[in-house]
Amino acid sequence: MENEFPAIFQHIRELYKAHAPAAVVLHDEPDRYSLGTHKVRPKDGYRFWFGSVEIKKNYVSAHVMPVYVHPELLTTISPALRKRMQGKGCFNFKVKDEALLAELGSLITRGAKCFARDGSLRPPPCDNGSIDVTGKIS
Repeated sequence: MENEFPAIFQHIRELYKAHAPAAVVLHDEPDRYSLGTHKVRPKDGYRFWFGSVEIKKNYVSAHVMPVYVHPELLTTISPALRKRMQGKGCFNFKVKDEALLAELGSLITRGAKCFARDGSLRPPPCDNGSIDVTGKIS
């Protein structure tokens, strides 16, 4: 069987990358991608994580941090995705299963919505272009 880790990594990376404009990119490397929130602990400057994906020796690991703050996100995951769980918010993949990756994507998106409501993720500023004296947007 061909090593599917790079394809799995790329798929999950794209799931997270969709939320990058509202987050802070902490790592963007060939085998590691992670996003932080805008929430920073004042006493030591620690930036809280949103999520990450990383190629490990025996699997590809995806961390979905919103489930720690919003455990209700896990109440609707399928038994198949739950089997991929390692701990509270880590999901490990050895093979590319489109259905499970789609479900993971839904979990990441729901987590992003929770973090946006909490103020941990912020939408990027709106770019309305330049407005000339006639009111036309360019």
